[in-house]
Amino acid sequence: MARNPLADALGLLAADLTALVEALRERGETVATAESLTGGLVAAVLTSVPGSSAVVRGGLVVYATPLKTDLAGVSAADLADHGPVHPVVAEQLAEGARRTCGASWGLGLTGVAGPDPQDGVEPGVVHLGVSGPDGTTVRTIGVDGNRHQVRSAAVGAVLGLLRACLDEPPTARGEAVVSSAQ
Repeated sequence: MARNPLADALGLLAADLTALVEALRERGETVATAESLTGGLVAAVLTSVPGSSAVVRGGLVVYATPLKTDLAGVSAADLADHGPVHPVVAEQLAEGARRTCGASWGLGLTGVAGPDPQDGVEPGVVHLGVSGPDGTTVRTIGVDGNRHQVRSAAVGAVLGLLRACLDEPPTARGEAVVSSAQ
């Protein structure tokens, strides 16, 4: 298998990325992203895989809080109530990516890479959302490390969560579905 310098830089296995893209292609499904904390890294790493144009619909980089509403459809009320780093925001980012880009699957990420806290949230807190045909799954992880390590871990975690959802729907894994997908 050919090396993938971007995957290498993020500590991801090129074979896993290729397998993920191939799984989507075999199913005739597509993916889109809405990224805050990762600033487009998920879309970049997905599109680094040869043949990914068959499955990657697009991505939204919504680093500025107002863009979360304007581009991804995150509720302004939820942003006001919870702030931009919250599980409900990851949920809505994933759903917004799916809806806006017309994809089978949407991935949403928000968190604090550091080095400083943001709105009372400590560095290393990451909220991930995966929205698909069976609903939306949200997971929160904590990552110790510098900005690069937090962002790299977030990329790997959301792609791993997507793979888990592809392999087995959330309800089959015993997870509650946060919301019904649109």
